[in-house]
Amino acid sequence: MTAYVIGHLRPTYPHTDIADYMDRVVATFEPYGGEFLVHGTRHEVLEGTWEGGVVVVGFPDLEAAHAWWDSPGYRAIAPLRSRHIDGDIVVVDGVAPGYRPAAAAAEMREAAAADGSRAVSPAAVDA
Repeated sequence: MTAYVIGHLRPTYPHTDIADYMDRVVATFEPYGGEFLVHGTRHEVLEGTWEGGVVVVGFPDLEAAHAWWDSPGYRAIAPLRSRHIDGDIVVVDGVAPGYRPAAAAAEMREAAAADGSRAVSPAAVDA
């Protein structure tokens, strides 16, 4: 199942290290089947706040994404980015083709019924 490495990167000032990173990064993920799906493109905030940009790299599966992240090639260039750009990077597993959330909703209803409540979200508790 496809996996995605997603970066939420905060705005930064141009730096030659970042340019060097950008020149070299593709060669580090291509051997693992990685490809840019989103990079340097426009985005719109529809809800909440989102300062910065979005990067998404797709991989054939979680194992390939982790193998790239841990690879000597990527570890060698990662500081070129991380010294100059703050952000959050996550790896997520994709869903199977045709996925529908109805099964997850049914499990949630069963869990709430077993708990004897409708379960209050953490955000509602803070209000």
